[in-house]
Amino acid sequence: MELHHYITSVDKFKDSAIWAFHIAVPLEIAECLNKPNRRVLCSINNTPPFHAALMHDGQGGYFINLNKQLMKKNHLREQDEIRVTLEKDNSKYGIFTPDFFEELCYQDPEASDFFHALTIGKQRSLLHIIGKLKSEQKQLEKALIVFDYLKSSNGELDYRALNEAFKNSRFKT
Repeated sequence: MELHHYITSVDKFKDSAIWAFHIAVPLEIAECLNKPNRRVLCSINNTPPFHAALMHDGQGGYFINLNKQLMKKNHLREQDEIRVTLEKDNSKYGIFTPDFFEELCYQDPEASDFFHALTIGKQRSLLHIIGKLKSEQKQLEKALIVFDYLKSSNGELDYRALNEAFKNSRFKT
């Protein structure tokens, strides 16, 4: 696995309400990692890597978004100089996936088919919703709700309806 190291600083978009903080990725590194998809594993200052996407800035450059949780966890502020390590993310979904997930798909092929018929971005969104919980038991409960929801909606994903399914569940996630 090829690792790419470089030094950069945390920058902030001045006109973005959604994502503010980001780090630039040198073009030669981005071009090495951008195929066949944009998913990478990113480590900042030798911390454990996190799943990320190379984002195109519309002007020929690339960057990686940093959310507030990541900024706080790594004690980062705008203009902090950081050491970045990037490598290609060759995981199946390009995001953290709980250990039980493949077994759950195997045990519920109908729900698995609905899940895998979704776009990879929607799959990642659902895996993020499941994986952000700390307890593996809570993650499993949330995954079961997602699978039940997908079966009841015939694979159509409506996030409001999914949130209602979470609220109405017998599980308290």
